[in-house]
This record gives sequence, structure tokens and C-alpha cells, in this order.
Amino acid sequence: MSGPTRFPIVRLLGIPIHAVTQRRCVEHMLSELEAGRGGWVVTPNLDYLRRLVRDGSFRALCRDADLLVPDGVPLLWASRLRGTPLPERVAGSDLISACAESAARDGRSVYFLGGNPGTAERSAAVLRERIPGLRVAGCLCPPMGFEGDRAQVALLRDRLRAAAPDIVFVALGSPKTEHWIQCLRADLPAAWWVGVGISFSFLAGDVRRAPQWMQRSGLEWAHRLAQEPRRLVRRYLVQGLPFAAQLLAGSAGERVFGNGAQRL
Repeated sequence: MSGPTRFPIVRLLGIPIHAVTQRRCVEHMLSELEAGRGGWVVTPNLDYLRRLVRDGSFRALCRDADLLVPDGVPLLWASRLRGTPLPERVAGSDLISACAESAARDGRSVYFLGGNPGTAERSAAVLRERIPGLRVAGCLCPPMGFEGDRAQVALLRDRLRAAAPDIVFVALGSPKTEHWIQCLRADLPAAWWVGVGISFSFLAGDVRRAPQWMQRSGLEWAHRLAQEPRRLVRRYLVQGLPFAAQLLAGSAGERVFGNGAQRL
């Protein structure tokens, strides 16, 4: 992690998750910006954690992230079973609004990169309406397959450097989001980068987010599955449920080996 701050971590199946609240996460980002230091926030949910555990190349891709915060109620359950509870869920879909509010308060700018066509602009418009004084440095949805087009990659880099945002929200799909954050960070070393998953579609109203009671009870995945069954059935049912069982059983078993919280 950049700078002097060190946060407690809880290891879930060997993956370090920072034990911070959403408020503390955002405060840290803004204080680091004030000090001229950039960074990268990753928000692992159950599927993300599964890939971190099982895919060494994906784990290596995310190794440079400064903060890994729990976007997923099963991660909270697992931490409690270990006896080292994470304080709260820090969902990317909530973090984007919290970051924007703090950025507006501190005179910082935000950038919307990725999402489905049009969602970055509509998300920016929604947040501008909700948050007076929000500075949107830009919006860009690269065309499908841009990564194979040198001209498109050069345009992306040029537009980001010209905009010089303080916080970049990235919604390119995983692992493309993580790959391009890693590639682009050197162009804006003083910026903070946040992978926000499907958040642009939530803000734009293209996808309905689960009611609060479903979010709190760990059933948000069922709401998503009902909306996009073909795309999500494998992720949630074939891969997700068995991994959730492994995570919870493993966390309960690890408790007997001692406290899993430590500092980076």
C-alpha cells in the first residue's frame, strides 16, 4: 500500500482483504490524493475472490492493488466464521457515489471509463444531478476490441492524460478492467483507480439493483440472476455456490489455527 497508512487485513483462503469501512476507504483515497499519491481499489465479490484463489495469473494481475475491500456478503460471513470480522460490505456500486460526493467536496475530478455504450455519460449525468459541484473530467466508452487497435489505445491514453482526473471509475469487465488499470496507471500516477463492475448500468437505470433487504441478506445475486439468467447461471450456480461452500467451510476450519487478521 502506498503511503504510511497500514490497514488491518483478513485473509480469506489466503487472499488479503482490508478490514476498512466504506467511509475510511474514501477518506484514505482523498488523503492520498492530497499527498500527491495515487492508488488502486479492488472490490472483490464472491466470483472475484474465486478467481483470485484459483487463477494465478489473475492473482498476479491484482497484486499491485492498494486496497481490496469486500463487495460481497459471503465474504463478511466467512470473516465472522474465522473470528476476524470485516467491519462492513464496501460495494463498488456504493463506492462510486461515495467517492463522487467526497471528490465534489474536495474539488477533485472524476472520470468514467467503459461501461455499455452511453452508460458512462448517463451515469455522469445522474451523479452531477445528485451531487452539486461534481467535476466530471470526461467519459469514454472504448469500442469493442479496442485493445487490439493501437490507434484506439493511443486515443484512450491521450484523452486520459489530457483530462488529468483525480479518480477514474473503470467498467471494462473483468479481467479487462484490472489489466487496463495496471497498464494505464503509469500515465496518471497521482490518480486513484476504482474498478466498479456493472455500476454504470445501475446508475443509468439499464439494470435494476436488488432491494436493500436482498443486499443485506446476501441475496443480491438471486436478483441479478433473475434479470440475466443466461449470462449469470454458470457464474452463480455452477461456480459460485460450490465455492461459497468451500469458503465458509474453510474459514470455519481456519479459525482453530489462530487470528487471521494482520497488517500489511
